[in-house]
Amino acid sequence: MIRNGSELAKMRRAGKVVAEMHEATRAAAAPGVTTLQLDAVARAVLDRRGAKSNFLNYRGFPAVICTSPNDMIVHGIPGGYVLADGDIISIDCGAIVEGYHGDAAFTMAVGDAGEEARRLLEVTERSLWAGIDQLRPGNRLNEVGRAVQAVAEGAGFSVVREYVGHAIGTKMHEEPQVPNYWPGHGGPLLKSGMVFAVEPMVNAGTPETVTLDDNWSVVTADGRLSAHFEHTIAVTDDGPEVFTLP
Repeated sequence: MIRNGSELAKMRRAGKVVAEMHEATRAAAAPGVTTLQLDAVARAVLDRRGAKSNFLNYRGFPAVICTSPNDMIVHGIPGGYVLADGDIISIDCGAIVEGYHGDAAFTMAVGDAGEEARRLLEVTERSLWAGIDQLRPGNRLNEVGRAVQAVAEGAGFSVVREYVGHAIGTKMHEEPQVPNYWPGHGGPLLKSGMVFAVEPMVNAGTPETVTLDDNWSVVTADGRLSAHFEHTIAVTDDGPEVFTLP
């Protein structure tokens, strides 16, 4: 889907709300804080900006953010989990402004999470930016995944296969998907006005995943740490434009 100038302007506004949710939840995440309290912080941003949540009630999801600590990869439901010094926590946020969506995630350390965690976060975020750099007219979409995979696996980590990025616009999840690995073909030709959510999920150990009994929370099969970073980005003639930066 090629978005026109008016549509892109609305997506920029949605992206800025998501960026503000990131800033607010990052500032609030500290030892002793529950993930449900982080959800309340994010809800306050949505209310203040007059934006809607694209996570709340999506296929029954009960919150406006996903909170995934330590070995949880994605889709953690905010609740009574109390953050502790040494945790890492992935916070995934979304917003709708005038019918258009923004979606982005980050992972942070709570206090001192140790050297492996620090390196995992740094590599996963770097893999995101390597993928974003591929979003240029005339390139092929799956070069994003090739770049992500090269950074993550080059550092000795693994890339989750079951969950991928996606196009985004009037729906949070649109086609085509954006793998975080090279699937063996180049995929669609990129054109100015396309918008994607790129979101590498990188594990310290093996790439295998397990879904918990709540049918949402996805954890690493080997119990080792996982990190998740995401931005919403437009393909433009001047290069990638990231909508979800502060």
